[in-house]
Amino acid sequence: MGILRTNTLSGIGTDGPVFDGITRLDTQGYFVPPVGVTSDRTAAGITTSQGAIRFNTDSQKLEFYAQDQWWEMVIDTPNLGRGADTGAGARGMFVGGTGSDVIDYVNIASTGNATDFGNLTKARQESGGFSNTTRGIVAGDSVPASDNTIDFWTIPSTGNAQDFGDLTQATNSQGFGGFANQTRGVFTGGYNVPGGRQDVMQYVTILSQGNTVDFGNLSAATSGPGAGIASPTRGFRHGGSSPTNSNTIEYVTIATLGNMQDFGDLLSVDGSKSGASNATRGLSFHSVVNDATIEYITMASTGNAQDFGDLSTSNHYSPSSGSSPTRAVNGGGGYPSTTDVIDYVQIMTTGNSVDFGNLTVARSLMMVGCFSNAHGGL
Repeated sequence: MGILRTNTLSGIGTDGPVFDGITRLDTQGYFVPPVGVTSDRTAAGITTSQGAIRFNTDSQKLEFYAQDQWWEMVIDTPNLGRGADTGAGARGMFVGGTGSDVIDYVNIASTGNATDFGNLTKARQESGGFSNTTRGIVAGDSVPASDNTIDFWTIPSTGNAQDFGDLTQATNSQGFGGFANQTRGVFTGGYNVPGGRQDVMQYVTILSQGNTVDFGNLSAATSGPGAGIASPTRGFRHGGSSPTNSNTIEYVTIATLGNMQDFGDLLSVDGSKSGASNATRGLSFHSVVNDATIEYITMASTGNAQDFGDLSTSNHYSPSSGSSPTRAVNGGGGYPSTTDVIDYVQIMTTGNSVDFGNLTVARSLMMVGCFSNAHGGL
């Protein structure tokens, strides 16, 4: 067997060198494929061959060329639920809350009580956040004072959160929401003393670390939003307080920068709801006292929300939600006392929620957003 050792290798012909037969890279290090943005695939002079492999820095995924088109390489990570579960399932995560640094999780495909995951770097209340398939991110706090730090954790494992960076808009550091696709996460709105309610949106690249970057603005300064509704292209904000409770639904295209656009209206006003979605439908879980309604929208269109059904309890004040392509889970709450109840619904049906299990600690999740590794933005 021949061995090729070289520091440089000049091209042979216009397509570069061709290695015939079986070619093996024998190294204990790693192989680096071609790297570039999506537009580089069709740059002048490039002819794509069947079986070509590259890393796309826009999507942060490996991709290959077959059947005359590019395909993303998808990682299948089964059994991400609790150790007692025998089937595959996406993880839904409940993060922080009233005076708490707890992270716990469930297997959305099953039912049962939540399992301890680890802890945040600090107790967080009135925070905002989002996730992709591998990372969860949460930021902000209101107790004992507004806080601009950002935490992250690795969803397929268990363990404590680590420092990610900081919110650059210090006035936008409590009572805000977030949404994400696989690459980018966006924080929206917020409240700070003495700055008051904010109309700022800021974003991070989820698989990096660092401070936020300006994204655009809301139509009005708003705090206390529902969060976590996203399709692979759009991110949504619904409800909130500006300063009275609102029924507004707004959206942006996550991959671009710019201001929120009007989508439609909720059926009722709410200052601190939660949300969940698959790639098609977004759900809004109400959290005001004596209102346990669930509403939904079709995210590819525009228009007003429609009635879905009701939660099993109206005690879900400031809950948190997570979703898979088929199910949404909604847990926690805090009025008149905190609850550990978790409910679930089938996203593409309508009807009332069903009991799922209980959190490890009863608490109000306080607008922390939708955390799962299989939500509608991915």
